[in-house]
Amino acid sequence: REAPIPKMLAPCLLRRVVLTVPLVFVVALLLAEPVRSDQEAGTAIPAESRPCVDCHAFEFMQRALQDLKKTAYNLDTRTETLLLQVEKRNLCDCVTANLLN
Repeated sequence: REAPIPKMLAPCLLRRVVLTVPLVFVVALLLAEPVRSDQEAGTAIPAESRPCVDCHAFEFMQRALQDLKKTAYNLDTRTETLLLQVEKRNLCDCVTANLLN
């Protein structure tokens, strides 16, 4: 069996723990080497082996332009189809009206 902690010793130990823990954190923060903003997280990749940002941007823009061309073509085709349907309907209405007169 362990000896019970005397009643007067418990508050003293608690006070020491409350003061010691923050002190340890402050000392650890002061001793730690600060992280500089120019350091990258993880491993550093040499510039020669990194992909060219301009090349990737150019490829992205080419794909975006192709998508826009496809969309424009589809819109043009759909517009022509709708216009032909309207003209056909108007022509049919016109022919029907002339036949009734």
